[in-house]
Amino acid sequence: MGTPGRPDRDAEGGPPTPTVAERVELRRVQQGLSTAELAHHARMSPPYLRRLVEDGSFDPDGLARVAAALGTTYDELLHGRADPPPGLGEATGHTYLARLSERECWERLGTHGVGRLGLRGDQTPVILPVNFLVDGRSIVYRTEPGSPAAVESGAPLSFEADHLDDARSRGWSILVTGVAESVTDVETLSALTRRTGSRPWAEGRRTRWIRVVPREVTGRDLRTR
Repeated sequence: MGTPGRPDRDAEGGPPTPTVAERVELRRVQQGLSTAELAHHARMSPPYLRRLVEDGSFDPDGLARVAAALGTTYDELLHGRADPPPGLGEATGHTYLARLSERECWERLGTHGVGRLGLRGDQTPVILPVNFLVDGRSIVYRTEPGSPAAVESGAPLSFEADHLDDARSRGWSILVTGVAESVTDVETLSALTRRTGSRPWAEGRRTRWIRVVPREVTGRDLRTR
């Protein structure tokens, strides 16, 4: 186990994980703080903070004060995020992007999952995560009436889903572009509601079903030569 200043190398023999000092500096820049401002908030002198960063010799009390000043936790500065976003693995080389056929796209989407909607906003495009079902050759999702995702029939929209394999630096991405269609048929609604994956992760009165009627389905797969 690494010390607060010098954590272990990657367990798989890869590049070293960021040091505590590197995490502190990155967080400081993200927060838009100068070294002097961070030192003030952490109740320590700027020269002392600079020495800690340069030496990587944070003591537990000092690191706790720096973490509080940076709006994060002691554990996150010491060990990194417990839920890092995907895609942190290093590129392996000898990889290329391959276009997927429409059939391959639907195979990768499977029967249900989580994807992202692309919608027109008042000023800029809006991206929203949704639980989705594949219904025939279309995407359906449910949402609350009046929510941003509750678009009217005929509205243009897009849908994206992907999968990343950090260990192998591989992945795929599917993009469906088309128009929205409100699902109102009682039998269809009943069948969709009974299906596995039809219950959204987020609670709420999500009684509105929307179908993404595809005009184009494209996909790319990152493969190894």
